[in-house]
Formats: sequence, structure tokens, C-alpha cells
Amino acid sequence: MSPVALLNYKSRERQLWRFHGGIHIPDEKALSKERPAAQAPIPRFLVLPLQQHIGAIAKPKVAVGDRVLAGQRIADPVGYVSAAIHASSSGVVVAIEDRPVAHPSGLPAPCIVIETDGEDAAVEQLPPIVDYRHVERALLRERIRECGIVGLGGATFPTSVKVNPGHDQPIETLVINGVECEPYITCDDLLMQTRAVDVIEGVRILHHLLGVRACLIGVEDNKPEALAALRMALADSDMADCTEVVTIPTRYPSGGERQLIRILTGKEVPTDGIPAQIGVVCQNVSTTVAIAEAVLDGKPLISRLVTVTGRAISEPRNLLVRIGTPANELIDFCGGYREAPRKLISGGPMMGVQLASDQVPVTKGVNCLLALTADEAPDPGPPLACIRCGRCAEVCPANLLPQQIYWHARAKDLDKVQDYNLFDCIECGCCAHVCPSHIPLVQYYRFAKTASWARDQEARQAEHARARHAAKQARLERVERERQAKLRQKAEAVRDKPAGAGTAPCTEPKAAIEAAKQRAAAKRAAAGQDAAAPAQAGAVRPEKERLTQD
Repeated sequence: MSPVALLNYKSRERQLWRFHGGIHIPDEKALSKERPAAQAPIPRFLVLPLQQHIGAIAKPKVAVGDRVLAGQRIADPVGYVSAAIHASSSGVVVAIEDRPVAHPSGLPAPCIVIETDGEDAAVEQLPPIVDYRHVERALLRERIRECGIVGLGGATFPTSVKVNPGHDQPIETLVINGVECEPYITCDDLLMQTRAVDVIEGVRILHHLLGVRACLIGVEDNKPEALAALRMALADSDMADCTEVVTIPTRYPSGGERQLIRILTGKEVPTDGIPAQIGVVCQNVSTTVAIAEAVLDGKPLISRLVTVTGRAISEPRNLLVRIGTPANELIDFCGGYREAPRKLISGGPMMGVQLASDQVPVTKGVNCLLALTADEAPDPGPPLACIRCGRCAEVCPANLLPQQIYWHARAKDLDKVQDYNLFDCIECGCCAHVCPSHIPLVQYYRFAKTASWARDQEARQAEHARARHAAKQARLERVERERQAKLRQKAEAVRDKPAGAGTAPCTEPKAAIEAAKQRAAAKRAAAGQDAAAPAQAGAVRPEKERLTQD
């Protein structure tokens, strides 16, 4: 079947649903699609943050001065929700310290810094699990955890946790997210075009791991090459009966997890809930390929495709980048800046994080480096007063009331913002994009979320301290009760003891007793004489002193 025929082919008609709100954004994907992808060079220094995922920060297992190899684990996951970190090239650990990272707070974070040696020597990879269908699912999840796989669509949730929903939550549908709705990013589009077979291999592994009935691969209609490649790879596999590549309309933010599930299945993820509660698991196409590499090749997550784009970049393109590569080296590889950027963003223009400098490293969750000119990102000026036009509510894909959340967040009323389901906000930026007063609404929502998390954390710590204090008091009371019980037992034992019990009869002769009494009386008499001697000495002393004076 030809690619054109595959593009127009529909195995069966599928009904699509619409989510509330959303907007159409001018497409700028052609900037990076004009040039072929390239392998980024090995940087002189790799900066690997210890927290490139949602959950507990990883614990370093190397020290300054240690030599490491590519693929070697240099930090272990801590707890269930965490992820391992691996060296992406060989070299020597020169520092474990705080460095700037791509984060909305702008604060530095602990990182392992490796000075590379240029050899790119690799550690021996884990043995491949080719016949994974006859392997315990727990072993496959452990392999994914060992390889440090996280969600590569931007959320960075540990994949080993996401593919383990539990026995009480049966999964019926697997959704693969190939939408990539941000207007500048093209790395997932390129991945689907060039590695469609690996995408289907990852789908097969996830299908077995989750025990789902059906799999839906959602791709927007502005990616015809990716659609054709996926359908051709699917037609040549044994997954065609249970997997479907679905074309969806181009509308931002169709790539949001909840929005894509709504489009493909018509199901709504409950407030404060997760997709597994409605029998759905969603994975990004890049994550799916990383899963295939981890299981079939034993390869940890040490590199990813990154789009370096924007009109401030001389040669925008997609690069295969080692995790930990500083952003400035990727920009230099793309010809440097055409002009000084008005904004430098990690991610897309809608949901990305603005960077203070280009010295931050590429992490697992970074899919784009975007340098915007003044024409692309004009200064909106100072924000004006809210005019209550209601446009933000019209475009909100989570069907929230952004205006009300804004007012309560501005007033720091954290209870009220949660009453309006603040945590259902996906920070897509639609509300700020259409706001005629140019209010940075998403910044207020991020502040309110962070403040709420901090308050909840303090409450948990206080509750933990109270529980520890109560446990200590209970322990002390128990010890005191046990001590009092022992004393009562001893007292009862003495009271219940028969009279004369335990005293030995006297068998000594009367003469020996009388001799002992006499010795005691003699000792008392001697003691009395010794006590009277000082008094007598004191009575004579004045006479001696008088004779001496005469």
C-alpha cells in the first residue's frame, strides 16, 4: 500500500469528540522542518540535574574524581516515585553542586557535572528482553525503572509508576500522544517519520504490559508524513487488529493528556483524578520509543530529540542531544543567534519556561529550545485591570473559571483557588493569550499552586510531628504503667509473705552472744572517751596562753 493510500485509509469510522475551549495558533513548524536532523556533538561538560522527573530527587552514587562511562547509572531513584540518572558520555565527575536549571522558579538545583573525555566509552548495556511476552510484567517495569524512563512529553512522570496502575484499576485503552500541538516544536513529528517501527514496537510492549484491549495513536492532521509512516509500520506488524492511527483536527491544546483522551474516547478524567481511574493510560510517542530501547536493547535514557528553533536562531533544526548538554552549545551548533533574542524559552511559546540565560542543561523533559525575536514576542507592556470580558473562560480547555482563580490567587486566598479546581489547570496559556489586558494569568496560577503545595507540605510535617509527639507520650505512659505494675507486684509479694519466713534460727551459744555484747559496750565506752578529750584540751589552753604572755 502506498503512503498516499495509507494516509487516506480508514480501517473503520471513529467518532471524535470535542473538548471545551482551545484556540488556533499560527503554525511555525516549517522553521525547523526545512533542515534534516543532526547528531549534536559531545559537549566539554555535561550538567545532569538530580531531579529530571516528578517525585523524589535521585541520590548520587558517584563522587568527585570518579570516572564514569556512557550509560552508567550515577544517581539512584529514592522511593517509588523517582527515576534514575545515567551519564550520557564518558568522563570524570568534577563537581556535585547547585547549577542553574530550566525551572519556572529560576532557582538552581543540585547537579552532577562531568568533564567529558571525548571517547564516549560506554558501559555494558543491560541484556535485551526479546521474548518479553513470556516475562513477568514486574520485571519489565523494573527494567523501565532501571533505565530512568520518564514522560518525554514534558510532564516527566516516572513511566514505571504510570504503567503500574494496580489490580483494582483495569486498563482498557492505551492512548499514544503524537499530537505535538505547540506551534514551533517538530521533534515528535520527526520521530514518527523516521522511527515509526520503533513506535509500534513500544506500543506492542505497552499493550502487553497493561493488558489493554485497544490502542489509539492520535496525530494531528498537519502531520501527513508522520501519519503515513505510522500506518505503514502498523500495516506490517501484528498490532493492526487492536491498534488504530487516528487523525484529529489541529487545535491547541489537543496534545494535553485530558484533552486528547476526551477527543479519542469521549471520556472525562475526573477532577483531582488520573486517566487510570477511567481505564485509560496515555504515553507520548518519544516515551514509547524509549521504552522499546530499554526493553529490546537494554539502553537507558541518555539522549533525546530536541527542536532548536525560533527566528533568532541562524539555522533552526532538530538535534539528537545527550542529556546534560548546555543549551548554548546546541545554539552554537545551529549557527548561533541571528539576532539577540527577545525571549529564550525551554519548551514551546505557550507552555514553556522562560530562561534567564542559555547556560542551562538539556534535561529529559526538554523537547525544544526556542529563541524568539522582538517581532515574534513583542512586549505587551504593563498589565491593565481586568475588564471581566470572560474570554479566558471561553477558551479554557479544562472548563475552569480563570478570572475567579486569578482574583483569589492575587489575594493569596489559597482555600478559594482550590474551591475553583486550581489543580485541574494544565497551564496551557490559552487564557493569557486571549486576555485583552495582557494579564500574566498563568504566573498567578503557578504561584498559587506552589504556595498551596508548600502549605500542604507544612501541614503534613506538622501532623507528622504531632503524631510523633503523641507516640512518644503513649510510650512514656506505657513504660510508667509497666513500672508501677512491677512495684505493685513486689509489694504484694512482700505482704503475702508468711511471718518469720526467710529468717534462720539462732544456733549460737549464749556465751558467744554475751561476748559480742561486751565487745560492743567496750567500743561505745572508747568512743565516749575520744569525744570528751577535745573538750578537756580546750579548758587547759587559756592557762597556757596566759603563762606564755607573762
